[in-house]
Amino acid sequence: MKKMSLLSLLIAFVISLMALPPQTFAAKQEEKTAKSTILIERDTGRVLAGENMEEQLPPASMTKIMTMLLIMEEIEAGKLRYDEKVRASEYAASMGGSQIFLEPGEEMTVKDLLKGVAVASGNDASVALAEKIAGTEDGFVQKMNEKARELGLTHTKFQNVTGLPAKDHYSTAKDMAMMARALLEHEEITEFTSIYEDYLRKDTDDPFWLVNTNKLVKFYPGVDGLKTGFTKEARYCLTATAKKDGMRVIAVVMGAETPKQRNNEVSQLLDYGFNQYTIKQLYKQDQTVAKLDMLKARNKDVPVVTSTPVSLLVKKGEKLGELSTEIVYKPELSLPLKAGEQVGVLEVKADGKHVSSTPLIMKEDVPKASYWLLIKRSFDDVVKFR
Repeated sequence: MKKMSLLSLLIAFVISLMALPPQTFAAKQEEKTAKSTILIERDTGRVLAGENMEEQLPPASMTKIMTMLLIMEEIEAGKLRYDEKVRASEYAASMGGSQIFLEPGEEMTVKDLLKGVAVASGNDASVALAEKIAGTEDGFVQKMNEKARELGLTHTKFQNVTGLPAKDHYSTAKDMAMMARALLEHEEITEFTSIYEDYLRKDTDDPFWLVNTNKLVKFYPGVDGLKTGFTKEARYCLTATAKKDGMRVIAVVMGAETPKQRNNEVSQLLDYGFNQYTIKQLYKQDQTVAKLDMLKARNKDVPVVTSTPVSLLVKKGEKLGELSTEIVYKPELSLPLKAGEQVGVLEVKADGKHVSSTPLIMKEDVPKASYWLLIKRSFDDVVKFR
């Protein structure tokens, strides 16, 4: 009788589990373990979800988001070329952890090294590029911290370019998301971070197989970056971005106990964003919204463009109000102006209420007009109005 009673209890328990609502049972299977999470929409920077998002934690190799941001800035400024060769120093080649096994003195192109950073999280590749740009890792770290301050990341401090354990090296989920947002202004980076597998040293007797440490690139539709991280102290971390129906979101998970839990929590955040929100894009990045015509400028009608995409984030089912835009220029613009220099903001309102402010920048340089050009213009104006 006792045996039958135990068997009956076991059967009843199994049946009760089967009777649980699917989401309840799934929740038991996928218990959240991350210390900190956040989900933002890229264009607006709006926070859609998250927990403990401002807790300072070790970011591990997610540090390389800032490393890649500075590399992309150098490339887009023309200070670094993809086909340029970089020689690995003894120090760069000595990096432990994730690496592409650079040999001291080995030369590799910037493009292949960046691929090694983005796909394989190569510490040696990161240091080699940092030394190329700033001379030393310490010099590059100084640039990283300066950029963090420029972006307003008040809870971030770097001690190295790799994310290897170091005292006083920390960030937050919110800061990482904003860092990723800045990196994604250089959308070309996704050509590297979206690679699932590839090879380095293809034309040698010792090709090196790269496999992306971010498995969601292969297994979650729309994911094309950005960066994983793991150390014993940081546990499993991931900053991921995905694009669907014109909307790009960024999810950050820090301190998950296993890679599976990390990926599950990121996937849940991405699902929430795409299920609950939609985006209405008003202007693309670098789209002309006005022409600047300054009396003493050499060039007339110089395009003023958006520094980032201008979009409205809408909860699905909600209606948009009447939209209006206004350009507010800086009160005292003085020549010369440089390409990329901010000259004002584009204010967007819905039903008269402020929605967003987007910096407007110059499309090209605007030098001062020469003395003789100003005289000619004055003469032309006199002739014109005779």
